Amino acid sequence: MKTTCIFAISLLFLAISVSAQSPENPGYQSLEPYDFHMAYLKADSALLIDVRERFEFRGRRIREAINIASTDNLEFAADTISKSYSLFFYCTTDWRSEKVAAYFSERGFRNVYSLEGGIVAWKKDGYPVTRKRK
Repeated sequence: MKTTCIFAISLLFLAISVSAQSPENPGYQSLEPYDFHMAYLKADSALLIDVRERFEFRGRRIREAINIASTDNLEFAADTISKSYSLFFYCTTDWRSEKVAAYFSERGFRNVYSLEGGIVAWKKDGYPVTRKRK
């Protein structure tokens, strides 16, 4: 009886400690369009990176964005970009940008952001887009 009680109490403490743990931090922040825009404007040295394919980038894009497609050599990009930059990633909906943001944060970049909802949410919230000139 005494061992059963101790076992039950141990299980209770284990369950409480597991439920009290916070979810693992992905290493980047996923921000709504307004917060993404404000963080980009406030950053001292920042890169706005469109991770869509080149043909998508040639269409509508956020002004000042550069294109590093998620299918490009991300290892080369991570080795080339200074870790002092704040990196702001976006794609169409946020699926690709979250993967790329996680990749860069795993490689030691500290200020990494992904646009929640992608350029679709950006346009829906009334933020401007531009078309690349040919």
